[in-house]
Amino acid sequence: MSAMPAPPAPAEGRPSPPAGGGGGSPGGAPDRSTRRAIARLVIALALIVAAFLAAGLGALLVFLAALVVIVVLHELGHYLTAKWSHMKVTEFFIGFGPRLWSVRRGETEYGVKPILVGAYVKIPGMTNLEQVDPADELRTYRQQPFRRRVLVASAGSIMHYVIALVLGIVLALWIGVPSRTQVTVTGFTHWAGHAKTAAQLAGMQAGDRVLSVDGKTVTTTTQLSERIQAAKGRAVRLVVERDGRRSTLTVHPEPGHVATTGRAKGQEVLGKGPGKTQWLIGVEVNVTPVFTPQDPWQAVAWAGRDVGDVTRLTVVGIGHVFSPSGLTSLVHQVTNTRAADEAAANPARSNRILSVVETARLATQAEAKGPYYFVSILIALNIALGLLNMLPMLPLDGGHVAIALYERVRTRRGRPYYQADAAKLMPVAYAFMAVLLVIVGSAVFLDIAHPLANPFR
Repeated sequence: MSAMPAPPAPAEGRPSPPAGGGGGSPGGAPDRSTRRAIARLVIALALIVAAFLAAGLGALLVFLAALVVIVVLHELGHYLTAKWSHMKVTEFFIGFGPRLWSVRRGETEYGVKPILVGAYVKIPGMTNLEQVDPADELRTYRQQPFRRRVLVASAGSIMHYVIALVLGIVLALWIGVPSRTQVTVTGFTHWAGHAKTAAQLAGMQAGDRVLSVDGKTVTTTTQLSERIQAAKGRAVRLVVERDGRRSTLTVHPEPGHVATTGRAKGQEVLGKGPGKTQWLIGVEVNVTPVFTPQDPWQAVAWAGRDVGDVTRLTVVGIGHVFSPSGLTSLVHQVTNTRAADEAAANPARSNRILSVVETARLATQAEAKGPYYFVSILIALNIALGLLNMLPMLPLDGGHVAIALYERVRTRRGRPYYQADAAKLMPVAYAFMAVLLVIVGSAVFLDIAHPLANPFR
């Protein structure tokens, strides 16, 4: 939603600009130059897509496209509520920069600009600083009742929550939610002097899911190890699932130990060694969740809980970012390589601030892991954008809400509606933006120089 002063509207009696705004014909049909501009845009987009795909960055392209759609929907929230509130909306553009193509429908000009990193909606009179045609004054944002101004200013963030809820419901319905865990074989350890491990000799393959050991259910790596150790060297029966079919494998564990020093550190070694002898079958395993699709009511309930949980964590994170300790930690990470590396290795514990750079990297890593994780990133991103946008400071939408609340409190019954002077807020807004730019710039630097460890491995 644009907070910049709007250009004066045409005075009565003056000719209006031709419909189409940027090269369209009076009837709204694009002329030859406009068609050429659209063709160039389509070709440019095709080349960009081809370049991303050729570079193996298809997942990043999907995320960037999703980000553009999210921002457009944010602005659509402002647009729809402004129209519903009978405010005048003069522009709704996708992209920034010079106008490529536009068409006027009624009092609103719709169009496309070449820098497709978002969108904007222009509503006259967002503050008292804008010069507006007197004929349009009654339909400006600043002249509307309190409830309508709050609704329009908050609509972008509301839309982010709507997106998050819809994504959560879709996730629960079609992909499912984690209901339990399973142990999956990801590979096999190397046993010196042996071509195959005990698990391989029994016929186990990478990708097999271990369901039970000697009739006892296994859902964690700890349980798998405990079941094997409890057999004390005798053969164990493992029920595994492969391509949807179950089979029973008889595995003969071998005595050995996990090396703690030297070049073989972390590897399984047969025979006696330092520490307690273990019974080994030679598998590398990972715990993965089992997703269970929900019915519609369960999906709505799960999505609501998920959005609530993510909101709570995001509020805590934002509070930390702007706290003295959070700002001090950020400066320390920027100026100290060791601190930055430690924060990158333990992002949850360090409350590492993430920029769009790291968010994009996490999204591509999540997409490689599976659709559940990618959609979860989009849900968290929408909630973060919705909350950040409501911080009570211009030029964010929350600043307009704060002004509306202040004006409501200052207005006395029976007196003209009090209107705040936005000019007095500008020094504070500029200081806020300076701090925000420093935080964002520092986050981008850390995300490039000290990227987070991949949490989806």
